[in-house]
Amino acid sequence: MTDLGRTVRSEVRRLIGVTVCVGIAPNRTLSKLANRCAKKLDVFGGVCVWPATRPEWRERLMRSLPVSEVWGIASRLEQRLRTLGIESIWDLAAADPTFIRKQFNVTVMRTALELRGVACIGPEEDRTGKTDQLIVSRSFSEKVTTVNGIRQALSIYAQQMASRLTRHHQVGKTLVAFAGAAHFAEQKYYPQVTARLPFPTADPVELTRAAHQLLPYIQDGSRYARAGLMMVDLLPADVHLPLEPFRAPHEDAGIAGIIDSVQKKAGKEALGLGWGGMRPGPSWQMKREMLTKRATTHWDELVTVRA
Repeated sequence: MTDLGRTVRSEVRRLIGVTVCVGIAPNRTLSKLANRCAKKLDVFGGVCVWPATRPEWRERLMRSLPVSEVWGIASRLEQRLRTLGIESIWDLAAADPTFIRKQFNVTVMRTALELRGVACIGPEEDRTGKTDQLIVSRSFSEKVTTVNGIRQALSIYAQQMASRLTRHHQVGKTLVAFAGAAHFAEQKYYPQVTARLPFPTADPVELTRAAHQLLPYIQDGSRYARAGLMMVDLLPADVHLPLEPFRAPHEDAGIAGIIDSVQKKAGKEALGLGWGGMRPGPSWQMKREMLTKRATTHWDELVTVRA
């Protein structure tokens, strides 16, 4: 890729007489950053291939550059980020995506994810505004400190993700799993993994397996405040079907549809994969003692009248 960048650079100079710099990266945000590095730092010789640089170099560069160097971060947005302690590009890349989404908007969240290497902004998306991602994430009512606790959360979220995809007649081919501490906690470790699925799917078994790829990066004893899944590259389910020999046996069984159907009749915790079907739920689930009674949709919450 470096040779390709040098060829492009020399050809542009030969044909139109203009010296340019070339940045190559997995997504648009990082490619803009790579181009910026190619312009500013002589060590790259005018061509910066982001994946080819050593990890320690990438971290050093991102820590040294202010967040205003990121494509799409204007001065006013930079000031808001700084009030939250996000001053460098590295700070934005390490921030909890759901926290960024809550404080700003989905565009800033996608920018933060792209700094981690996840492709979230397509070539036409900034023009059309079309949404092609789905997020399932919750804060824990109490800190989770074990790998098994995160495994449990990811299993439940993967099942919820599969249910939503099934209801919307969609499938996805890239799953991002992440966990993190509270934003203002001393621990600033935010493990994240991007799983590329063999074929677009909404199958809960496949999504659970993909989500569990995060587990090797979870540290026993660390205090995690939340975890979540994000599915990107969503596609219509009836258009993108793999050929029969490549389909997993459990996908043909329609597990996602069965679980969704049972849950509609008997409740969300009536049936599920592993921990996804446990009742009562885990201790870390969000507390809802003050939730208003849902008398019109839940039999066990009907209003009681005594005469």
